[in-house]
Amino acid sequence: MDLLTPELGLFFWTLIAFLAVFLILKKFAWKPILESLDEREKGIADSISTAERVKGEMTQLKSENEKLMVQAREERTAMLKEAKELKDKIVGEAKEQAKNEANKIIADAQVQINQQKNAAMAEVKNEIGTLAVEVAEKILRKQLSASEGQEAYMSMLANDIKLN
Repeated sequence: MDLLTPELGLFFWTLIAFLAVFLILKKFAWKPILESLDEREKGIADSISTAERVKGEMTQLKSENEKLMVQAREERTAMLKEAKELKDKIVGEAKEQAKNEANKIIADAQVQINQQKNAAMAEVKNEIGTLAVEVAEKILRKQLSASEGQEAYMSMLANDIKLN
């Protein structure tokens, strides 16, 4: 049992050695250790606050980026719509201009056709008139070549004059 109970002297010198080591550590080591722990704690706290700040900035940048993307999409949509409207307008104007030119060409062609038709009709009438005169002349010459035909023609002309 002697091993389990320490002697008073051993206990006393152990206590003095412990207190000496404790006081030396307190004076020389405890303060720098606490200071380094405080600095480390402050560094960790600063890092956490910086990380939180950066996280907040990233969230803000992400929301701004999303807003910019939405705005860019809206601008793109507006530009595409404007380009389509401009294209439709230009195509419509081109169609209208082509239609007007086609109508003008058709109208000019109809005028030319009518002029040519009238000229052809006048020429045909002149030809018919010329042919009718020639035929009548030939018929009259044939009828008037005989003296009986001349007398019958004169009496017919005399009757026509009396009626008019």
